[in-house]
Amino acid sequence: MIGMNLVEAISTRRSTHALCEPAPEDDAFVSLLEIAATAPDHGMLRPWRWILLRGAARLALGSYLSRGAPPERQHSASAKAKRTPLMAILVFKPSVHHKVFEWEQLAATSSMTYAMMLLLHASGFGSIWRTGSLCTNEELPRFLGLTAEERVLGSLDIGTPLAVPTDVRPTIDIASRVSTMSAPGLSTNELGKPIV
Repeated sequence: MIGMNLVEAISTRRSTHALCEPAPEDDAFVSLLEIAATAPDHGMLRPWRWILLRGAARLALGSYLSRGAPPERQHSASAKAKRTPLMAILVFKPSVHHKVFEWEQLAATSSMTYAMMLLLHASGFGSIWRTGSLCTNEELPRFLGLTAEERVLGSLDIGTPLAVPTDVRPTIDIASRVSTMSAPGLSTNELGKPIV
């Protein structure tokens, strides 16, 4: 059940490292994804899919990652799969030779993922985006059953936060990131002030 308005969800979402059960069940994940999938997507290509790993599947992934790691990192590689009740691995499969550029398809995938994180947060779950060895392991696609056209972008660790983050993000000068153009060829800086 989504219990926050949009402004609250955006302003209070934080990456959550310490996660425990429960995590959303598969049908709840799909229900949230149906909403997240309405994110901007030029061509409505949906060039992505999710692979959900729980329980034994997570442990199998951890064991697999540890086998390919240097001896001194095998334990930490295996432990990565044990730190969350649900790993949702994001697989990117761009439509090649399409009028929609691959970077646009990647942007659409990123938009959907952020929307998913907001929806999870608004539903009382925590999440954190993970990349690292998931994206660089050359053998992982075979373990996950990916096709030659697919690649792993990362995963969301999902569960219930052990503690609610209370940190306040620092204020930054957002106005300096906005400029206007009052006439063709006339550059202006923030809030339309002419650049001299």
